[in-house]
Amino acid sequence: MGIGVGIAARAQRVVALTAWAFAVWILLTWTPTVENLLVGLVVAVGCGFAFAPLGPVAGPWSALAPRRLAALVALAAACAARIVAANLSLSRRILSPSRPLRSGMIIAPTQARSDGELAATGLLTSLVVDNQFVDLDRGRHLLQYHAMAVPRGPARESVNGPLESRVIAVSRSRGGTSG
Repeated sequence: MGIGVGIAARAQRVVALTAWAFAVWILLTWTPTVENLLVGLVVAVGCGFAFAPLGPVAGPWSALAPRRLAALVALAAACAARIVAANLSLSRRILSPSRPLRSGMIIAPTQARSDGELAATGLLTSLVVDNQFVDLDRGRHLLQYHAMAVPRGPARESVNGPLESRVIAVSRSRGGTSG
């Protein structure tokens, strides 16, 4: 009975990894020819079998859980809004050179704990042109950013806090990994 469960869990991992690898293939190649899709599928299946023994993986379908889907939509909207606002601010700064530039390094506390939460927080906050993620101190739960305009007041509230809270909502909402 334990062997059947192990085989089922491995098969579920292979399917999840194959789906992710195929999605990455499509995003990277962006050429929807039959040949390209078939090669991508073969490569994706190979990746699925090769990486399945490494452990559990969340399948793409885990994003369809209602709470997680709502959290993902909120994260995407917040990220898009911050990117647009930062780009408008940068444009204004470029067109009005008299505005003072107070660039510098910021150290902000983080509530992210898992590797995925930290990676997503670092990447998404770096998409906002005002700040670039530079370093991480996992032991003290601190993120370091280079900022074009050092904020007044707590750095977390204006740099990583708004997106990080949404990343954590996505990460900790009920979803599933493939055993």
